[in-house]
Amino acid sequence: MESQPLEMETERPMKCSVVILNWNGEEMLRRYLPAVVEKTPDEGCEVVVADNGSTDGSLQVLAEFPSVRVIRLAQNYGFAEGYNRALAETDSEYCVLLNSDVEVTDGWLTALLAYMDAHPDVSACQPRIRSLRNRTKFEHAGAAGGEIDRLGYPYCRGRIMGYTEEDHGQYTDSDDLFWASGACMCIRSQAFREAGGLDSDFFAHMEEIDLCWRLQCRGGKTGCACQSMVYHLGGGSLHYENPRKTYLNFRNNLLMLYKNLPEDRLRSIMFQRTLLDYAAALQMLLCGHPKNALAVIKARRDYQRMIRTEQFQSKRRENLEKAVIPYPPTIRQRSILADYYLRGKRH
Repeated sequence: MESQPLEMETERPMKCSVVILNWNGEEMLRRYLPAVVEKTPDEGCEVVVADNGSTDGSLQVLAEFPSVRVIRLAQNYGFAEGYNRALAETDSEYCVLLNSDVEVTDGWLTALLAYMDAHPDVSACQPRIRSLRNRTKFEHAGAAGGEIDRLGYPYCRGRIMGYTEEDHGQYTDSDDLFWASGACMCIRSQAFREAGGLDSDFFAHMEEIDLCWRLQCRGGKTGCACQSMVYHLGGGSLHYENPRKTYLNFRNNLLMLYKNLPEDRLRSIMFQRTLLDYAAALQMLLCGHPKNALAVIKARRDYQRMIRTEQFQSKRRENLEKAVIPYPPTIRQRSILADYYLRGKRH
Protein backbone atom coordinates (compact mmCIF):
# COMPACT_ATOMS: atom_id res chain seq x y z
CA MET A 1 0.00 0.00 0.00
CA GLU A 2 1.51 3.29 -1.06
CA SER A 3 2.03 5.84 1.65
CA GLN A 4 0.33 9.17 1.12
CA PRO A 5 2.61 12.20 1.02
CA LEU A 6 2.32 14.38 4.08
CA GLU A 7 0.73 17.73 3.47
CA MET A 8 3.09 20.52 4.36
CA GLU A 9 1.66 23.14 6.68
CA THR A 10 1.68 26.50 4.99
CA GLU A 11 2.70 29.45 7.10
CA ARG A 12 -0.23 31.75 7.79
CA PRO A 13 0.29 35.26 6.41
CA MET A 14 0.78 38.10 8.85
CA LYS A 15 -2.49 39.83 9.78
CA CYS A 16 -1.12 43.30 10.44
CA SER A 17 2.12 45.28 10.43
CA VAL A 18 2.18 48.37 12.65
CA VAL A 19 4.71 50.60 10.93
CA ILE A 20 6.24 53.62 12.66
CA LEU A 21 8.33 56.00 10.57
CA ASN A 22 11.09 57.59 12.61
CA TRP A 23 13.48 60.43 11.91
CA ASN A 24 15.65 61.66 14.78
CA GLY A 25 12.87 60.74 17.17
CA GLU A 26 14.93 59.18 19.94
CA GLU A 27 12.87 60.83 22.69
CA MET A 28 9.55 59.92 21.01
CA LEU A 29 10.61 56.29 20.73
CA ARG A 30 11.52 56.15 24.42
CA ARG A 31 8.19 57.65 25.44
CA TYR A 32 5.70 55.95 23.13
CA LEU A 33 7.16 52.77 21.62
CA PRO A 34 6.93 50.67 24.85
CA ALA A 35 3.12 51.03 24.90
CA VAL A 36 2.87 50.15 21.20
CA VAL A 37 4.85 46.96 21.81
CA GLU A 38 2.86 46.09 24.95
CA LYS A 39 -0.60 46.79 23.54
CA THR A 40 -0.16 45.28 20.06
CA PRO A 41 -1.35 41.65 19.95
CA ASP A 42 1.45 39.10 19.56
CA GLU A 43 -0.46 36.69 17.34
CA GLY A 44 -0.45 37.66 13.68
CA CYS A 45 0.85 41.18 14.26
CA GLU A 46 4.26 42.81 14.18
CA VAL A 47 5.67 46.20 15.13
CA VAL A 48 8.01 47.69 12.57
CA VAL A 49 10.07 50.88 12.85
CA ALA A 50 11.39 52.32 9.60
CA ASP A 51 14.24 54.67 10.39
CA ASN A 52 14.49 57.54 7.91
CA GLY A 53 18.28 57.97 8.13
CA SER A 54 18.36 59.26 11.72
CA THR A 55 21.54 60.85 13.06
CA ASP A 56 20.57 60.81 16.76
CA GLY A 57 20.41 57.83 19.11
CA SER A 58 17.27 56.29 17.60
CA LEU A 59 18.94 53.06 16.52
CA GLN A 60 20.45 52.55 19.98
CA VAL A 61 16.96 52.93 21.49
CA LEU A 62 15.52 50.43 19.01
CA ALA A 63 18.18 47.90 20.01
CA GLU A 64 16.42 47.76 23.40
CA PHE A 65 13.29 46.32 21.71
CA PRO A 66 14.24 42.91 20.24
CA SER A 67 10.64 42.16 19.18
CA VAL A 68 10.53 45.26 16.95
CA ARG A 69 11.61 44.79 13.34
CA VAL A 70 13.81 47.65 12.19
CA ILE A 71 14.02 48.80 8.58
CA ARG A 72 16.99 51.10 8.00
CA LEU A 73 16.48 53.63 5.22
CA ALA A 74 19.58 55.26 3.79
CA GLN A 75 18.34 58.85 4.11
CA ASN A 76 15.38 60.99 5.14
CA TYR A 77 12.86 60.26 2.38
CA GLY A 78 10.11 62.26 4.07
CA PHE A 79 6.79 60.91 5.31
CA ALA A 80 5.41 59.80 1.96
CA GLU A 81 8.34 58.01 0.36
CA GLY A 82 9.58 56.74 3.72
CA TYR A 83 6.30 54.88 4.21
CA ASN A 84 6.27 53.67 0.61
CA ARG A 85 9.66 52.05 1.11
CA ALA A 86 8.74 50.63 4.50
CA LEU A 87 5.45 49.10 3.37
CA ALA A 88 7.21 47.56 0.37
CA GLU A 89 9.05 45.39 2.92
CA THR A 90 5.90 44.13 4.65
CA ASP A 91 3.64 41.26 3.60
CA SER A 92 0.58 41.65 5.83
CA GLU A 93 -3.11 41.86 5.05
CA TYR A 94 -3.29 45.21 6.82
CA CYS A 95 -0.76 47.90 7.63
CA VAL A 96 -1.10 50.63 10.22
CA LEU A 97 0.76 53.86 9.57
CA LEU A 98 1.45 55.13 13.09
CA ASN A 99 3.20 58.37 14.02
CA SER A 100 6.04 58.06 16.50
CA ASP A 101 4.32 60.57 18.84
CA VAL A 102 1.14 58.53 19.34
CA GLU A 103 0.18 56.95 22.66
CA VAL A 104 -1.96 53.86 22.06
CA THR A 105 -4.57 52.44 24.44
CA ASP A 106 -5.78 48.96 25.37
CA GLY A 107 -7.49 47.25 22.46
CA TRP A 108 -6.63 50.00 19.99
CA LEU A 109 -5.48 47.64 17.22
CA THR A 110 -8.02 44.88 17.87
CA ALA A 111 -10.85 47.38 17.33
CA LEU A 112 -9.31 48.72 14.10
CA LEU A 113 -8.87 45.23 12.64
CA ALA A 114 -12.37 44.14 13.71
CA TYR A 115 -13.81 47.19 11.94
CA MET A 116 -11.88 46.47 8.74
CA ASP A 117 -12.88 42.80 8.81
CA ALA A 118 -16.53 43.78 9.24
CA HIS A 119 -16.41 46.37 6.42
CA PRO A 120 -14.78 44.70 3.40
CA ASP A 121 -15.61 47.72 1.20
CA VAL A 122 -13.55 50.05 3.42
CA SER A 123 -9.99 50.53 2.17
CA ALA A 124 -8.70 52.61 5.08
CA CYS A 125 -9.83 53.72 8.51
CA GLN A 126 -8.61 55.50 11.61
CA PRO A 127 -9.42 55.49 15.34
CA ARG A 128 -10.68 58.44 17.39
CA ILE A 129 -7.64 60.63 17.89
CA ARG A 130 -7.46 62.70 21.06
CA SER A 131 -4.87 65.27 22.05
CA LEU A 132 -2.06 64.33 24.40
CA ARG A 133 -1.89 67.96 25.51
CA ASN A 134 -5.58 68.05 26.46
CA ARG A 135 -6.82 64.50 26.83
CA THR A 136 -10.53 65.29 26.76
CA LYS A 137 -10.29 67.05 23.38
CA PHE A 138 -9.88 65.75 19.87
CA GLU A 139 -6.50 66.26 18.22
CA HIS A 140 -6.17 68.48 15.17
CA ALA A 141 -4.74 65.82 12.82
CA GLY A 142 -7.68 63.49 12.36
CA ALA A 143 -10.05 63.87 15.33
CA ALA A 144 -12.94 61.44 14.56
CA GLY A 145 -12.38 61.16 10.83
CA GLY A 146 -11.57 63.47 7.95
CA GLU A 147 -13.93 65.47 5.73
CA ILE A 148 -13.29 67.85 2.83
CA ASP A 149 -15.33 70.66 1.32
CA ARG A 150 -15.95 71.43 -2.35
CA LEU A 151 -12.94 73.79 -2.56
CA GLY A 152 -10.55 71.20 -1.16
CA TYR A 153 -10.25 72.46 2.41
CA PRO A 154 -9.92 69.53 4.82
CA TYR A 155 -11.50 69.40 8.27
CA CYS A 156 -12.62 66.66 10.66
CA ARG A 157 -15.50 65.41 12.71
CA GLY A 158 -14.50 67.14 15.94
CA ARG A 159 -12.18 69.77 14.40
CA ILE A 160 -13.01 72.71 12.17
CA MET A 161 -10.10 75.00 11.26
CA GLY A 162 -8.23 75.54 14.54
CA TYR A 163 -11.17 74.71 16.82
CA THR A 164 -11.30 71.24 18.41
CA GLU A 165 -14.23 69.77 20.34
CA GLU A 166 -14.37 67.86 23.58
CA ASP A 167 -14.88 64.15 22.95
CA HIS A 168 -18.17 63.15 24.57
CA GLY A 169 -18.71 60.10 22.39
CA GLN A 170 -20.75 62.19 19.94
CA TYR A 171 -19.16 60.53 16.92
CA THR A 172 -19.72 56.86 16.15
CA ASP A 173 -18.31 54.48 13.56
CA SER A 174 -18.64 55.72 10.00
CA ASP A 175 -17.77 54.40 6.55
CA ASP A 176 -18.59 57.52 4.54
CA LEU A 177 -15.74 59.86 5.46
CA PHE A 178 -13.31 61.37 2.99
CA TRP A 179 -9.91 60.75 4.59
CA ALA A 180 -8.21 58.92 7.41
CA SER A 181 -5.39 60.55 9.33
CA GLY A 182 -1.79 59.58 8.61
CA ALA A 183 -1.18 59.88 12.36
CA CYS A 184 -2.87 56.48 12.70
CA MET A 185 -4.24 54.93 9.52
CA CYS A 186 -5.15 51.27 9.09
CA ILE A 187 -5.15 50.35 5.41
CA ARG A 188 -5.47 47.21 3.32
CA SER A 189 -2.01 46.53 1.96
CA GLN A 190 -3.33 45.49 -1.44
CA ALA A 191 -5.37 48.70 -1.75
CA PHE A 192 -2.33 50.78 -0.78
CA ARG A 193 -0.19 49.19 -3.47
CA GLU A 194 -2.84 49.20 -6.20
CA ALA A 195 -3.46 52.93 -5.63
CA GLY A 196 0.26 53.63 -5.98
CA GLY A 197 0.94 54.39 -2.32
CA LEU A 198 1.62 57.88 -1.03
CA ASP A 199 2.77 60.54 -3.49
CA SER A 200 6.48 61.01 -2.74
CA ASP A 201 6.49 64.43 -4.41
CA PHE A 202 4.38 65.71 -1.51
CA PHE A 203 7.24 64.86 0.92
CA ALA A 204 4.91 65.50 3.89
CA HIS A 205 1.40 66.87 4.63
CA MET A 206 -1.82 66.11 2.71
CA GLU A 207 -0.39 62.89 1.25
CA GLU A 208 -2.87 60.69 3.14
CA ILE A 209 -5.81 62.82 1.91
CA ASP A 210 -4.58 62.49 -1.65
CA LEU A 211 -4.29 58.72 -1.20
CA CYS A 212 -7.82 58.46 0.23
CA TRP A 213 -9.15 60.46 -2.73
CA ARG A 214 -7.61 57.93 -5.14
CA LEU A 215 -8.94 55.01 -3.10
CA GLN A 216 -12.49 56.36 -3.25
CA CYS A 217 -12.33 57.15 -6.96
CA ARG A 218 -11.34 53.52 -7.48
CA GLY A 219 -14.29 52.17 -5.50
CA GLY A 220 -13.03 52.01 -1.92
CA LYS A 221 -14.36 53.71 1.20
CA THR A 222 -12.79 55.51 4.14
CA GLY A 223 -14.02 55.11 7.69
CA CYS A 224 -13.51 55.70 11.39
CA ALA A 225 -13.52 52.89 13.94
CA CYS A 226 -14.56 54.85 17.00
CA GLN A 227 -14.21 51.89 19.36
CA SER A 228 -10.47 52.42 18.94
CA MET A 229 -8.81 55.45 20.51
CA VAL A 230 -5.27 56.85 20.57
CA TYR A 231 -3.67 60.04 21.84
CA HIS A 232 -1.52 62.16 19.52
CA LEU A 233 1.04 64.74 20.58
CA GLY A 234 1.06 66.50 17.20
CA GLY A 235 3.45 69.15 15.95
CA GLY A 236 6.37 66.84 16.68
CA SER A 237 8.24 67.80 13.52
CA LEU A 238 6.79 71.18 12.50
CA HIS A 239 4.64 73.57 14.54
CA TYR A 240 1.37 74.48 12.83
CA GLU A 241 2.55 78.09 12.33
CA ASN A 242 5.93 77.08 10.88
CA PRO A 243 6.38 78.62 7.38
CA ARG A 244 7.65 75.30 6.03
CA LYS A 245 4.43 73.62 7.15
CA THR A 246 2.37 76.45 5.65
CA TYR A 247 4.22 76.00 2.37
CA LEU A 248 3.71 72.22 2.22
CA ASN A 249 0.04 72.41 3.18
CA PHE A 250 -0.83 75.03 0.55
CA ARG A 251 1.30 73.52 -2.23
CA ASN A 252 0.24 69.93 -1.63
CA ASN A 253 -3.43 70.85 -1.32
CA LEU A 254 -3.31 72.46 -4.77
CA LEU A 255 -1.41 69.50 -6.22
CA MET A 256 -4.03 67.13 -4.79
CA LEU A 257 -6.84 69.10 -6.43
CA TYR A 258 -5.02 69.17 -9.77
CA LYS A 259 -4.36 65.42 -9.69
CA ASN A 260 -7.88 64.34 -8.79
CA LEU A 261 -10.57 66.84 -9.81
CA PRO A 262 -12.53 65.98 -12.97
CA GLU A 263 -12.14 68.35 -15.90
CA ASP A 264 -15.57 69.96 -15.51
CA ARG A 265 -14.73 71.17 -11.99
CA LEU A 266 -11.01 71.89 -12.13
CA ARG A 267 -10.96 75.35 -13.74
CA SER A 268 -13.72 76.85 -11.59
CA ILE A 269 -12.35 75.53 -8.31
CA MET A 270 -8.80 76.60 -9.09
CA PHE A 271 -9.96 80.12 -9.93
CA GLN A 272 -11.71 80.37 -6.56
CA ARG A 273 -8.69 78.93 -4.77
CA THR A 274 -6.39 81.50 -6.37
CA LEU A 275 -8.46 84.33 -4.89
CA LEU A 276 -8.73 82.65 -1.48
CA ASP A 277 -5.03 81.75 -1.28
CA TYR A 278 -3.92 85.32 -1.94
CA ALA A 279 -6.49 86.54 0.57
CA ALA A 280 -5.00 84.13 3.12
CA ALA A 281 -1.50 85.44 2.37
CA LEU A 282 -2.69 89.03 2.86
CA GLN A 283 -4.31 88.10 6.17
CA MET A 284 -1.07 86.48 7.36
CA LEU A 285 0.88 89.60 6.41
CA LEU A 286 -1.52 91.92 8.22
CA CYS A 287 -1.43 89.67 11.30
CA GLY A 288 2.34 89.94 11.54
CA HIS A 289 3.34 86.65 9.90
CA PRO A 290 5.26 87.79 6.79
CA LYS A 291 7.21 84.51 6.47
CA ASN A 292 3.97 82.53 6.32
CA ALA A 293 2.56 84.93 3.74
CA LEU A 294 5.65 84.43 1.59
CA ALA A 295 5.30 80.66 2.07
CA VAL A 296 1.82 80.80 0.50
CA ILE A 297 3.14 82.78 -2.49
CA LYS A 298 6.02 80.32 -2.94
CA ALA A 299 3.61 77.38 -2.65
CA ARG A 300 1.48 78.75 -5.48
CA ARG A 301 4.51 79.48 -7.64
CA ASP A 302 5.93 75.98 -7.16
CA TYR A 303 2.51 74.43 -7.76
CA GLN A 304 2.29 76.19 -11.14
CA ARG A 305 5.77 74.98 -12.04
CA MET A 306 5.14 71.38 -10.99
CA ILE A 307 1.86 70.88 -12.86
CA ARG A 308 3.56 71.88 -16.12
CA THR A 309 5.82 68.83 -15.90
CA GLU A 310 5.00 65.61 -17.68
CA GLN A 311 5.32 63.83 -14.35
CA PHE A 312 2.30 65.55 -12.81
CA GLN A 313 0.30 65.63 -16.01
CA SER A 314 0.82 61.87 -16.20
CA LYS A 315 -0.38 61.43 -12.62
CA ARG A 316 -3.55 63.36 -13.42
CA ARG A 317 -4.22 61.29 -16.57
CA GLU A 318 -3.73 58.04 -14.68
CA ASN A 319 -6.05 59.07 -11.83
CA LEU A 320 -8.82 60.13 -14.20
CA GLU A 321 -8.47 57.00 -16.33
CA LYS A 322 -8.63 54.65 -13.34
CA ALA A 323 -11.51 56.43 -11.62
CA VAL A 324 -14.73 54.41 -11.55
CA ILE A 325 -16.22 57.19 -9.41
CA PRO A 326 -15.05 60.47 -11.00
CA TYR A 327 -16.16 62.67 -8.09
CA PRO A 328 -16.57 61.02 -4.66
CA PRO A 329 -19.94 61.74 -3.03
CA THR A 330 -18.13 62.18 0.31
CA ILE A 331 -16.91 65.63 -0.82
CA ARG A 332 -19.17 67.99 1.14
CA GLN A 333 -20.72 70.67 -1.05
CA ARG A 334 -20.69 73.37 1.63
CA SER A 335 -17.83 75.84 2.11
CA ILE A 336 -16.12 75.23 5.44
CA LEU A 337 -14.64 78.75 5.27
CA ALA A 338 -18.09 80.31 4.98
CA ASP A 339 -19.45 78.07 7.72
CA TYR A 340 -16.59 78.90 10.10
CA TYR A 341 -15.94 82.58 9.46
CA LEU A 342 -19.38 83.84 8.40
CA ARG A 343 -21.80 81.52 10.20
CA GLY A 344 -19.70 80.83 13.30
CA LYS A 345 -19.91 77.04 12.91
CA ARG A 346 -17.55 75.28 15.31
CA HIS A 347 -18.97 71.73 15.47
